[in-house]
Amino acid sequence: MKNNLQPVAREGWNYIAGATLLFVIFVFLDFDFLQFFTFLAIIFFIFLFRNPERQHIYYEKNSVVSPVDGVAVSIEELEDDEYAYKIKIDSSYLNVSLLRTPFASSLKYISKLNGARLSHLSSLSKSINENSELVFMDENSNAAKVSHRLKQSFMGIKIEAIVSQKLNQGSRYGVMVNGVTTLYLPQNFRLNISVGSELVASETLIGYFTTAID
Repeated sequence: MKNNLQPVAREGWNYIAGATLLFVIFVFLDFDFLQFFTFLAIIFFIFLFRNPERQHIYYEKNSVVSPVDGVAVSIEELEDDEYAYKIKIDSSYLNVSLLRTPFASSLKYISKLNGARLSHLSSLSKSINENSELVFMDENSNAAKVSHRLKQSFMGIKIEAIVSQKLNQGSRYGVMVNGVTTLYLPQNFRLNISVGSELVASETLIGYFTTAID
């Protein structure tokens, strides 16, 4: 994802422009209520697509940071040869929508499945909602899988990174508005968070890879 130093993520400009155009039209037509409604929409889109420059915290080389803003709602230990931990992070409309690389790595795999945008309370949401899955791997073959799944949202998941692309820790690679992110971490990982932790993308330390994998 190309660097974007603007205060608003470029994915939000079309929504802001559309709301602004409607605001001007309603001002011209003297529709006071609709003027107020579209003005609120402009403020909402600016807030939703805000693009803060996050402080780069110098953790140790094998550190993993949160890829999204949100709350860690569950942490599971898995009986799996590949992954030992499954961390579910819930993001709402109040959170920054940008997705950020959890550790310095190359993108080894990416998939995108278009689908519905049902509430996460629906039993069908886990099977039919739009989702994307990415696997990141560092120079020591440490790998982590990140899955993004939409809840109720007005826009789809946007992923701009491509397979084999090298990404710095904390760099932007996409946008998701109102969704759930699941982070899968391997056996050689030491967790640094607990359920209920408030996570900030690129700043909150998830934990460390303890050893390299052969």
